[in-house]
Amino acid sequence: MKYNLVLAWPLLMAAPLLAQTSDQSLPGLSDAAVVEAIEAHPRSRAADARVEAARQEANALRATQNEFTVSGDVSRRTIQDEGRYAEYTVSLERPIRLPGKSALDRKAGALGVRVAELRAEDARHQLALQLNELWWDWVAAAAEASTLAQTQQTLERAYRAVDSQVRVQDAAQVDADRAMAEAAMNRAGLDAALSGAGIARERLVAQFPQLALPAEAPPLSKPGLPPEELARLREAVMTCNHELPAALAESERLAALAERSRRNRIADPTIGAQFFSERGGLERGAGIVFSMPIGGRYRAALSDQAAAEAQVAVAEAASARFDVIEMATTDYSAALGTVQAWKATAAAAASSRRAADRLEAGNRLGHVDLADLLLAERQAKDAALAETQARAAALRAETKLRIDAHHLWLDCSHEQGEQE
Repeated sequence: MKYNLVLAWPLLMAAPLLAQTSDQSLPGLSDAAVVEAIEAHPRSRAADARVEAARQEANALRATQNEFTVSGDVSRRTIQDEGRYAEYTVSLERPIRLPGKSALDRKAGALGVRVAELRAEDARHQLALQLNELWWDWVAAAAEASTLAQTQQTLERAYRAVDSQVRVQDAAQVDADRAMAEAAMNRAGLDAALSGAGIARERLVAQFPQLALPAEAPPLSKPGLPPEELARLREAVMTCNHELPAALAESERLAALAERSRRNRIADPTIGAQFFSERGGLERGAGIVFSMPIGGRYRAALSDQAAAEAQVAVAEAASARFDVIEMATTDYSAALGTVQAWKATAAAAASSRRAADRLEAGNRLGHVDLADLLLAERQAKDAALAETQARAAALRAETKLRIDAHHLWLDCSHEQGEQE
């Protein structure tokens, strides 16, 4: 038996966009609030403390550990037939850095500060990426839940309509069972999406408690930065980053330490003055004392170890350059590819919606079975969910590219140095 059934599917593609466009930062959050939350994170404070520790280490290297040493002894001596005498010896000594070592110590200290500063900025970069991931996890799950919630209302209305027709024997019970099954399956997906959105929000709150989140997740905006803008951001990732300058500075620092260790195979001499009094002051004198360790296999091994560590840093700097190139190209391809995928899913969602609307019209005229209409509505729902997921993935990719390019929340005021 044929009967009329109207399933009012929401036209998501035609809905007005209330969120910010993709050339802005996260909808519902100001850039100042995000920067403040990143700065307040314990990992940012720990990175700043490491910078201060590096400064103090640089101060120590400039001052050198070669400090004055005072030594002495007091004794009493007995000489037969002469008597007992009080005697003492006092020495004041200090190691002296050989020429060239002081400059290398200062250079290593300054480079250590630069490495710490760059790594502090990279720590903020990683926090920004983490915030971006958690944010889009929440917004994407909430968008899926919104789509499924609208679908749930439609399916429940459909079930009530079919159930009423079953009561008046204008529809078979199997049709009511099918409508109930569709509503139940959609409800399961809705519950999972709501749970995922709640978990994602709690994770975001746990990591960034100072971030004032909106009460409701904002709707998804339209992605699609211009291709020329994506290309500029890709170039900015390669020219404005902290990972490669930090690796290069660390390589230079370890090279300075390796040269310092090589020069330290000739030990610093210790020079001082000595004063003595013997036979109760009858004999007094002063002199110069000098000592110098004779370097051997131990100092040679330390020098070789420092040279090897410098080579490790050189290789790691080369690897960091590859990582930056990979990050730039991957971010660019992801931003470009996810937008194309979103456009395809948007077209598929629109086509599925049109097909479901035609079948719904045919059902009203009694020419389309309920099973065919429910199948079309399920396909339209799946296409709408795919469009939502693709849209969120595109927005996530575009925001990540902007963060990696330091065009969002991050500063790129440091000197890049040679990166070719």
